Amino acid sequence: MRLVVCIDRDDDLGRKAAVAGPVVGRAEVLDAAVRLGTVDPEDSDTNALFAAVALLDELRGAGEECEVCVLTGSPKVGVLSDRKVADQFDHVLARVPTTSAYLVSDGAEDEFLFPILASRVKVDGVRRVYIRQSASIESTYYTVVRALKDPKLRAKTVLPFALVLLILGIAAAGGVLLWGVIGLAILLGVYLIFWTFDIDEAIIDSVRSASADIRIGSVAFGFGLFAVALVGVGFLLGYNDIAGNLARSPIARSLLFLQAGLLWWIAGAVTWETGRAIRRTFSRGRFPRSFAVATTSIIGIGFVSYGIVFLVQYLEGIVAATEIPLLVGLIATGFGFVIGAGVLQQYFKAVARRDAPEPTTST
Repeated sequence: MRLVVCIDRDDDLGRKAAVAGPVVGRAEVLDAAVRLGTVDPEDSDTNALFAAVALLDELRGAGEECEVCVLTGSPKVGVLSDRKVADQFDHVLARVPTTSAYLVSDGAEDEFLFPILASRVKVDGVRRVYIRQSASIESTYYTVVRALKDPKLRAKTVLPFALVLLILGIAAAGGVLLWGVIGLAILLGVYLIFWTFDIDEAIIDSVRSASADIRIGSVAFGFGLFAVALVGVGFLLGYNDIAGNLARSPIARSLLFLQAGLLWWIAGAVTWETGRAIRRTFSRGRFPRSFAVATTSIIGIGFVSYGIVFLVQYLEGIVAATEIPLLVGLIATGFGFVIGAGVLQQYFKAVARRDAPEPTTST
């Protein structure tokens, strides 16, 4: 069966029309397109949905057995949104026996996810949807005004500019302009880190996941709570080491803090991954292969981190040269685990490709 796939990478369906992905079936996709078009007639995703249905009808008219689906991502376009699209595509493939796919796109942004489709099934082609507009609508002023009404673009452009004006204005009014500049640099740095690594999206997803776990009585919530407690214990022990060695240099105290907390943070990360793995096992009926990759990576990073802490202590003269074999062993073992995680990841991908059904050809 051929699957017509339309991708809404920034989840306009969910944000504007309250339609959760994945959407599978001609009637369901048409209903989603109508709901999105009713809420925002100017959204190009509406045209892409109708184009996907039109392609489905065209293929069925030619006698092919096919189905249509819509995959949605996240308003925070990036790693997390792409992961959601991949998970939804796996869910669709589990429901619909598919031998090949056809991607319908309204722009290059959605086509960035082409490798996600191609890594799972054979992709026969891409159909891009172009929207015809009148000349009067294409003026620069209209384009800028309409673009600034998009919450995603406002958050990326207007928000940082507003923060600059607000903080500098308050600092100038209080006569502490220098501190205003310092505070602005810190705030913008934190903002860029959150935006670059999708930390805000990860926090929101974690809160939603924890809320769902509480409602359904999932064991993952208990593991997550215990993981947070372990991280807290690591910070507390690190603080106690700092408080008990105030006479030492700041670098030495920082290294003691890391040395005291690392083991607990690693244990917290492993506990967190264990809870996620158990939840996926209950929901999907099989233990996730990603657990082995994640835990191996965490342990490897922990060994490397310990080795780096010992190395800096040696360079600062805090530990003796007799500790060199220990730090070399820690770093080497850590890199071994990290490389092993990469090998496991490639092995699991090879197994998934081998177990995937071969596409059938009609004669």
